[in-house]
Amino acid sequence: MLLSTVKSRVQNAGTLVTSGVLKPTRPDKLVRLGLMLRKWGPTPALGYSAAAMRYPGDTAIVDDLGALTFEEVHLRTNRLAHALADAGVREGDGVGIMCRNHRGFVDATVALSKLGAHALYLNTAFAGPQINDVVKRENPRALIFDEEFTGLIGDAADDRVRFIAWSDPGSGPLPADDTLERLIARGDPSEVVAPAAPGRVVILTSGTTGTPKGASRSQPKSLDPAAALLSKIPLKARETTMIAAPLFHSWGFAHLTLAMSLSSTVVLRHKFDPEATLKAAAEHRATALIVVPIMLQRILDLPEEVRDRYDLRALRVIALSGSQLPGALSSRAMDAFGDVLYNLYGSTEVAWATIATPRDLRDSPGTTGRPPRGTVVRIYDEDGNKLPDGRTGRIFVGNEMMFEGYTGGGSKDVIDGLMATGDVGHFDDKGLMHVDGRDDDMIVSGGENVFPQEVEELLAGHKGIADVAVVGVPDGEWGQRLRAFIVPKGAEPSESDLKAYVKTNLAAYKVPRDWVFLDELPRNATGKVLKRQLKQRA
Repeated sequence: MLLSTVKSRVQNAGTLVTSGVLKPTRPDKLVRLGLMLRKWGPTPALGYSAAAMRYPGDTAIVDDLGALTFEEVHLRTNRLAHALADAGVREGDGVGIMCRNHRGFVDATVALSKLGAHALYLNTAFAGPQINDVVKRENPRALIFDEEFTGLIGDAADDRVRFIAWSDPGSGPLPADDTLERLIARGDPSEVVAPAAPGRVVILTSGTTGTPKGASRSQPKSLDPAAALLSKIPLKARETTMIAAPLFHSWGFAHLTLAMSLSSTVVLRHKFDPEATLKAAAEHRATALIVVPIMLQRILDLPEEVRDRYDLRALRVIALSGSQLPGALSSRAMDAFGDVLYNLYGSTEVAWATIATPRDLRDSPGTTGRPPRGTVVRIYDEDGNKLPDGRTGRIFVGNEMMFEGYTGGGSKDVIDGLMATGDVGHFDDKGLMHVDGRDDDMIVSGGENVFPQEVEELLAGHKGIADVAVVGVPDGEWGQRLRAFIVPKGAEPSESDLKAYVKTNLAAYKVPRDWVFLDELPRNATGKVLKRQLKQRA
């Protein structure tokens, strides 16, 4: 056990050296870095404090308002931390953040880390009732939100300190609520006294199947989790990462924290637009682009002549997560941009489980890959027995980044110290994992078990289909049946052709009996299809 631990630590150190996180440093700076690490631990507070000491004049953030250096971010977040404290936010308090991708999200996150306050990230696609439910349950001391969400915040802001993080340029007079920029302007730039304990991060589940739950996670105790990701996704220090995925989601947030560790420049855009994303990536010579699958699909749906306008030769990594990656989409993306695609599978509760490299995706399109170093993944049946490769069962994961439990109480099932992801899947004969669907999505039709995701994966590769979702609906004769929702690509394909296509490739009982054609599928901000809405529509 000791030998294994030592070996893992050596491997992690090697990865951190290769990626540039650890590099030769002047003795005086090395001492200062050691003191900062002791003061802050591996938190957002450390990330920008250390980068400001090492690379003060280099660009840290580029957003719609322009660029900020590492020193500017460090001083802004010192000012904001002091000003928030003056406004009544203390160590251990919760603060809700409902922001799109811009400097205000980063300022708030780092300032709260310096205070030791807990950051609660609210989904920008939530409706008013969801926001009220979450805020009532989590009871944050303050709320930080973009001006566009003022109406949605509504009653949730009663009796809470509130601050506006972003107002659209040219939208009119500044809001009556205090703004982060005002707080920063009047705040004290001096160093912040470190809290007794680091703040926690609370990221909400997507709420696609019910009320969003708060998943509480402490800051990591070491850089080992960063090394685990970097061992699979070859990000390098001092490069440029464009994060198009929402920062409030665990995938976007993970890459913000990785960028802090790497002292990388982060490029953000307030709202996602496929061509604007390519333009910004080309303009800033981004080496990494962080997206969710639906964003990648919309980029690939741009006409080829539009994509060709932008020089993306610097791009070494397109990393995506957050929802299912159809095999046809992964192949199409690599044919367009080269073998630079990395697909991470995980959940809000377990962080990550497996990562597929470009070679994995070429060998088995749609795979979620293999566990990174320090992560254990096993497949169990309903009785808790470990299943061999090739057998589909419940996916359980163990790593350093598993959450501490839902803030409202409860947790996920645990077997042998491993936590359920809520999905079912299997390992193939190459050791690659495949996610077959949600463990509550399986239907029984005429006595046969059917996973809708398998049918979706097949239909996603049909030349006449732009987008697809398949759900189970009640059936008087068969118990349940499949209903397919199709977004056509151009002319609407016929039901008979689609049924024949599925029957040619899958068993007859997996052919959807109902076909519904839509202009678009309902999705949340991270690209997950809202199947609950489709079932209600059905």
